[in-house]
Amino acid sequence: MSLTCGNTENVLSSGWLASPGMRAAVHTRFGPPDVVRVVESAVPVPGKGDVLIKVHATTVTSAECAMRRGEPLWGRVIIGLRRPRRRLRTLGMEVSGVVAEVGSDVRRFAPGDEVYGFTGFGAGGHAEYVRMPASGSLAPKPAGLTFAEAAAAVDGATTALFFLRDKLGVRAGQRVLVNGASGSIGTYAVQLAKLFGAEVVGVCGPGNVELVQSLGADEVVDYTKRDFTADVDAYDVVFDTVGKSSFSRCRRALRAGGKYAPTTGLHNVLWGLWTSLRGGRKVVFGMSVRKNAGLLTVKEMLEDGRLRIVVDRTYPLDRIAEAHRYVDSGHKRGNVVITVAD
Repeated sequence: MSLTCGNTENVLSSGWLASPGMRAAVHTRFGPPDVVRVVESAVPVPGKGDVLIKVHATTVTSAECAMRRGEPLWGRVIIGLRRPRRRLRTLGMEVSGVVAEVGSDVRRFAPGDEVYGFTGFGAGGHAEYVRMPASGSLAPKPAGLTFAEAAAAVDGATTALFFLRDKLGVRAGQRVLVNGASGSIGTYAVQLAKLFGAEVVGVCGPGNVELVQSLGADEVVDYTKRDFTADVDAYDVVFDTVGKSSFSRCRRALRAGGKYAPTTGLHNVLWGLWTSLRGGRKVVFGMSVRKNAGLLTVKEMLEDGRLRIVVDRTYPLDRIAEAHRYVDSGHKRGNVVITVAD
């Protein structure tokens, strides 16, 4: 296959043995959205325990935009000190598509299976094909969903489930605040906390108040008009999905024994260790990486209508830099989807 238009060029990734045959969005240096280019690359070859997925849809997230910029600086130990590590030049952690090929040891999936999953630190979803371990965070695509919808239901939903159910044990009678309630994690967090019986307060910008209300929030705080951290003894849980607050600022807003749960920030690991040794209010920190069970639970919730997917905008792969630019604006609602295959 020869691609000659626009910003396309030939790139072969180390370790990929097949002949060039797919498009992939790559960034070879840190920087603004324009560093992301669609190039001709090689189709990855599945190993004995791998599946090769023909990607139909993926997403661009705030986390991936930060990786593209090389942020945070401490994260460059993982993503590359001066430029992106080769395996992370193609981003994309949420995917949905069809199994194209399986390794000789794979019994869990077969060619033709429709799946959705999380590539994790392997990334690679911003391409026409991605290789994943069959034992990885992969599950059958929820019935009745488009590939675009399924891609938008991977990380946000399973991360919200991991924190609210598994780490925080949210239950009836609690008052839960979701900061960033209109984002990819927040839109699911509002719905899940409500399903678990909690009274839910969502925090968002003025343009998203109606959206958050429609997701089931009992109260919506417009952060341009009110600072929720000024509330005193108001919440059993503060779930910060966007990293815009801190434990020190939220401490007084928590009730006795309350929990503050951020999804970002290495320093919160230290806060978590410190507060675990003390009584009273605590920081709960974790990473949702292994998503097999979560994907199956989310699949059931989507199929029976308990969860709603919010897709803000959809872009074709060739316009992925534009998608990065929009996510960088900080105004996305729910998810931004990239369509790869028809």
